[in-house]
Amino acid sequence: MSDQPRTELTVAILAGGLSHERDVSLRSGRRVAGVLRDQGVTVRVLDVDASLVAQLQEMAPDVVWPLVHGSSGEDGSLQDLLTLLDLPYVGSEPAACRLASHKPVAKALLRQAGLPTPDHAALPQSLFREVGARTLLGAVERKIGLPLAVKPASGGSALGVTVVERSEDLPEAMVACFAYGDEALLEHAVRGTEVAVSVVDLGDGPRALPAVEIVTEGPYDYDARYNPGRSEYFVPARLDEAGTRTVGELAVAVHRTLGLRHLSRTDMILDEDGVAWFLDVNVSPGMTETSLFPQAVQADHASLGDLYMDLVRAAQQN
Repeated sequence: MSDQPRTELTVAILAGGLSHERDVSLRSGRRVAGVLRDQGVTVRVLDVDASLVAQLQEMAPDVVWPLVHGSSGEDGSLQDLLTLLDLPYVGSEPAACRLASHKPVAKALLRQAGLPTPDHAALPQSLFREVGARTLLGAVERKIGLPLAVKPASGGSALGVTVVERSEDLPEAMVACFAYGDEALLEHAVRGTEVAVSVVDLGDGPRALPAVEIVTEGPYDYDARYNPGRSEYFVPARLDEAGTRTVGELAVAVHRTLGLRHLSRTDMILDEDGVAWFLDVNVSPGMTETSLFPQAVQADHASLGDLYMDLVRAAQQN
């Protein structure tokens, strides 16, 4: 048990796990724990391991906040476990997590709803072995065209992601992608302003926070995301009124269409014609010192402590 004095509210933060994003998850967990403790909440950060269920049952927290990024943290399985244990938690329910975390499924649902997302193909590693890599990649290049963004169909933090400008670089990008998963998403790389829009939903409907514009020296990869210096952020994004409205509307539409709850962050590209193209949605956004969700909260002139408490209270109510 925590050696801190017990308060009226106890929160268990789940962080770590065995995904490739373990270190980022632990950093997110520590940051949120610190903010909640400053609000007088009793907090424990629990790793996702064989002792997790016993620790949760012993602690009997009022609310659980899953901050495990990637794999079981965002694919609905951890949320299923918390449901089985009758523990209220911050974030989306299992079915919505499954829809959002698998990029090809999310893109298909959003395109069906009329939302812009780049042309793409989702191809498992087994198909490359069966029909030949050269045949498949040639078809992708003819149909979708270069440049291509090659990324794992699930997971985040830009792990395994490569933007390919030349045909000869495509095989190496596939190898890098398959190091992080068995299915690849090959997506037309849209040019424009890279923007992330966070959404909060406390029970009275989703609301977009100020957009964060991302300017990076080189690709916005894992290193650029979590090690200060390579990326510059503009919050709010340097967009005109129409662009600001467009990106906010897309983020809210994504949140609604996929049935998300409490919070989300949608990554997109706003092109020169003013079209916002959906790239990805995160049901458990990063909360580290360089993460985009906390930046958006502060740009909204809101206190991190107040908003995090609001999210905890929303979880208690549903």
